[in-house]
Amino acid sequence: MAVTSIDGLESIFPKNRLLRDAAFRAAFESDGLTAFRTKPLAVVIPESAEEVIAAVRWCHDKQVPFVARGSGTSLSGGSMPVAGGIVIALNRLNKILSLDPDDRIAVVEPGVVNQRVSDAAAPHGLYYAPDPSSQSICTIGGNVAFNSGGAHCLKYGMTSNHVIGCRAVLATGEVVTMGGPSVETVGPDFTALFCGSEGLFGVALEITLRLLPKPEQFHTVLVGYRSLQEAGDAVSAVIDSGLLPGALEIMDALSIEAAEAAVACGYPPGAAAVLIVELEGPREKIEYEREQLDRVLADTGFFAQRVAVDEADRLSIWKGRKSAFSAVGRLSPDFLVQDGVVPRKRLGEALVRIEQLSRDAGIRVANVFHAGDGNLHPLIMFDGKEEGALHRAEALAAQLLQLCIEMGGSITGEHGVGMEKRDFLPAMFDEPSMAMMDRIRRAMDPRLIANPGKMFPGKEAPSLGFSGLHPLEQAGVISRE
Repeated sequence: MAVTSIDGLESIFPKNRLLRDAAFRAAFESDGLTAFRTKPLAVVIPESAEEVIAAVRWCHDKQVPFVARGSGTSLSGGSMPVAGGIVIALNRLNKILSLDPDDRIAVVEPGVVNQRVSDAAAPHGLYYAPDPSSQSICTIGGNVAFNSGGAHCLKYGMTSNHVIGCRAVLATGEVVTMGGPSVETVGPDFTALFCGSEGLFGVALEITLRLLPKPEQFHTVLVGYRSLQEAGDAVSAVIDSGLLPGALEIMDALSIEAAEAAVACGYPPGAAAVLIVELEGPREKIEYEREQLDRVLADTGFFAQRVAVDEADRLSIWKGRKSAFSAVGRLSPDFLVQDGVVPRKRLGEALVRIEQLSRDAGIRVANVFHAGDGNLHPLIMFDGKEEGALHRAEALAAQLLQLCIEMGGSITGEHGVGMEKRDFLPAMFDEPSMAMMDRIRRAMDPRLIANPGKMFPGKEAPSLGFSGLHPLEQAGVISRE
């Protein structure tokens, strides 16, 4: 029988931080994947780690599902509530507990916004490398849950490469400490295991981050191409040359149009695609590498080039890229953001295939890519008020992910599996691998109360609300007995 009472929570949280009002719960009913919504039983707003622990232990005792949530920027339904469950909102756990410039580490609470870490480290000549597009609002706890990346993950890696320690409460109520203040560890790396677990293990309470020295110099180049194929092939040319840029990003014509309308970023008119290449490091090294980059790009067939002349110009180039997701809202009332990976060598081929799938479906797709590591972010446009439009958009999204699998890639680069892509897991992993992942999850959460219905297909997964043939079945990804 589903629990409808919150008896016991009143002793942990005052009334103004234990909320069941329908209007307030509606604010938490979805994350960045707004197509799917569920109202939680209640929302609790802890102000300390002790309150988070108490809430998790209450859920464990009552067998009530819970979802930990920061800013709700997940784009895969990963932080969507569970019917009959509670949301543990972590936004008030937003303290930077310590920052050691000598050891280059910071210890933060999960509700700290990503950008605040770099802002706090800046006076010491340091910064926090992972930089998702939503870094001005997304929280470190969410970054850990989904192992977020960003534009500079090609050179610096994902969140898991920068989280060296974590104190967390597991779904059983047990409080554990993983890793510590040193990048050198002995034994299994449980911190890396926790990163990317999508909230299925428990809730992070304190997170130890590795900080890096700010690069001495940047060299940022914006290059315009007449076709997506040329832009994709240019990425391979840059990497094949031996260069390792800090970032390699592609935007297509539709995303350029949206970014121009939103922030007037000054990208070349008439470009089918732009490539952003950013070199960073010691001044002498950058002087040498920029000459090498010029030689490589000269053979890629670009028709326009813009080199940032100062920091303001550099930030203007990046402003267009960082605004792309939200800016597409100017072109379409609704859109789905997909997140798949293809081998870098096949990026140009993948872009051509995406264009063809878009034309065949009669659905516009704006493309933004972390091109250096083959991470695709197609933005599939639709009008949710039009009957069947969401279903058709999901069907196209399924085809795009199937394309990634066929090319030897992955169904996710940084957005996670969440609800949206859970049925793709069996297409990527064999049964023994799936069984192993399930055993690890159940070891951390035997009662399956931590963010149930996410990542794994099966009985615990609630329906996404489709009637008739699911888009994944239409794409030939899954079959049902």
